[in-house]
Amino acid sequence: MTEVRERERTNWDYFLKLPQVPREDIRINTVKGAQLLEPLFEFSGACSGCGETPYIKLLTQLYGDRMMIANATGCSSIYGANLPTTPYSVNAQGRGPAWANSLFEDNAEFGLGYRVTIDKQTEYARELLTLLRDAVGRTLADEILAAQQETERDIKDQRARVEALRLKLAQVKAPEARHLETLADKLVKHVVWIVGGDGWAYDIGYGGLDHVMSMGRNINILVLDTGVYSNTGGQCSKATPLGAVAKFAFGGKPVAKKDLAMMAMNYGSVYVAQVAFGSNDLQTLKAIQEAESYDGPSLVIAYSHCIAHGIDMGMGLGQHKKAVESAAWPLFRFDPRRIATGERPLQLDSKPPKLRVRDWAYTETRFKMLTRSNPAEAEHLMQLAETEVKHRWELYQELAGIAEAPKAPEGDHK
Repeated sequence: MTEVRERERTNWDYFLKLPQVPREDIRINTVKGAQLLEPLFEFSGACSGCGETPYIKLLTQLYGDRMMIANATGCSSIYGANLPTTPYSVNAQGRGPAWANSLFEDNAEFGLGYRVTIDKQTEYARELLTLLRDAVGRTLADEILAAQQETERDIKDQRARVEALRLKLAQVKAPEARHLETLADKLVKHVVWIVGGDGWAYDIGYGGLDHVMSMGRNINILVLDTGVYSNTGGQCSKATPLGAVAKFAFGGKPVAKKDLAMMAMNYGSVYVAQVAFGSNDLQTLKAIQEAESYDGPSLVIAYSHCIAHGIDMGMGLGQHKKAVESAAWPLFRFDPRRIATGERPLQLDSKPPKLRVRDWAYTETRFKMLTRSNPAEAEHLMQLAETEVKHRWELYQELAGIAEAPKAPEGDHK
């Protein structure tokens, strides 16, 4: 082991020194391009094969060098800060995500505080820059104030302007210049993501989540939906599917999963997406990028396979596909911006069901175990689940403006 370790340490050091492809030269709207970006989340202490961590890794690839994360208590807060280490990292320029954990019950408000603070600091920085316009140079000041900051090249150019601004400020004696020096970084666009699991978003923190979505602020919310309180031992949550067994639902969950996406869409002013990267990675990438570009609250609900599901964690992406193909987890994007162009805001990104719900569910121990302990109840709950999924799918079809009702899969139970 010693001999191999020494050799591989040299190889590893060499690997770390390989130059990164410039971000502004990468087509980040493709899966291949996005995965070429440097991840600023790596070597977490999550379960092997965890379905949550790929979404966080993708966030850090897209926005990590200017992102602030408010993380609810749960799995993502444990592997996100497994002291004394953290999987969050920095790039060669020393930039990386700013991360902090808050409680189940107030994480959404905690993240809103990020946004309010950044907005106020940016507003004050712009006021100071306007005041010091002649002292630092009218052209430079006007370029900073007018910068769009929509692409990676835009961000790079703005950072270069801010560095030039710092050099100018060092030569200005006014106290306003000292204030602006402390806030200059806020002239570069910052991205706020509020992250947590379904125990937070559907249950304990839902009141705060709903309040934050109603505020109209430019915040992004990522819900890592495992359908169970994973971190605390697998208790039933409002996201647990009908018929699944969990702690406090040992006889199978008797009611349907809460439709958090539909509740958010009712506002009409919230960007909402439901994604599953193992089923459609490009749709996941599009949803996250659309959410970030939307100037308002955004909610992305991400299917996250979990060891609590009772599956082979090496085959987790197959469970994504089965869940989507059974319509138990439909893929869609609700973008309020489409209304202005005369389009329906809801786009369905998955096809009508071609699997029965049981064809997905009974590949997971959380559903299968009830067929052994109480077969009659398992069959009763599965029939209810299949009916509920069918009705929910038809409702989403109607909202998306798709006239044709799907044909029931062969052998479906009415």
